[in-house]
Amino acid sequence: MIDKTYGSAAEAVADIPDGASLAVGGFGLSGNPIALIEALLAQGTTDLSIVSNNCGVDDWGLGILLSARRIRKMTSSYVGENKEFERQFLSGELELELTPQGTLAEKLRAGGSGIAAFFTQTGVGTQVAEGGLPRRYDGSGGISVASPAKDVRTFDVDGTAREYVLEEAIVTDFALVHALRGDRFGNLVFNKAARNFNPLAAMAGRVCIAQVEELVEPGELDPDAVHLPGVFVHRVVEVGTGIEKRIERRTVTEVS
Repeated sequence: MIDKTYGSAAEAVADIPDGASLAVGGFGLSGNPIALIEALLAQGTTDLSIVSNNCGVDDWGLGILLSARRIRKMTSSYVGENKEFERQFLSGELELELTPQGTLAEKLRAGGSGIAAFFTQTGVGTQVAEGGLPRRYDGSGGISVASPAKDVRTFDVDGTAREYVLEEAIVTDFALVHALRGDRFGNLVFNKAARNFNPLAAMAGRVCIAQVEELVEPGELDPDAVHLPGVFVHRVVEVGTGIEKRIERRTVTEVS
């Protein structure tokens, strides 16, 4: 077996070039591979096309790459917590491929599984299938790039004929993910909600880079507890259990 460990986040992302496509794990701010994102920011990589459920917030997660103008295109399902994202998109500086959340998850999983495309009912009868969703504005309120129409076919799955839209799989140059624990062979264990899009993003990347809070030796992980096998992971870097973790939106209730 191959020892996949790297000495630092900077070393692990050093060969990610300008213009690369990335699948990045996380949901809101849960499970963000922040050490890898910060290392990518520090090395100056730009013109990135990123696939992730969302783009962090203005000063954390993928939002720090966005604020530094390093992202050319986002493929996401939710973008509502980032004011700079809104500004760049409406001004025509950023391209956005808005994708239903479940469809995005399946596109990543399909890409990692060698499935070229799949049919789903999600989006039938809307601009997701019919085309015309703004992908890039021209800076004057007009649309310079719109989404294309997709193939729609009728299938009788359960005795009822229904329309389904064809969605293509996603495969990216690299994937950046966060895990609670990993071994030197790349087997990963995720922690509760931080599991979210991380395994799917990992599968979709031709080169998957995982930051782990705890690095263990091969054999220390219960095989039945492994969430993602090392076959999908190419690089592992330990970032420690003290790594910062933020909450996107904190709601509290006063107790009288």
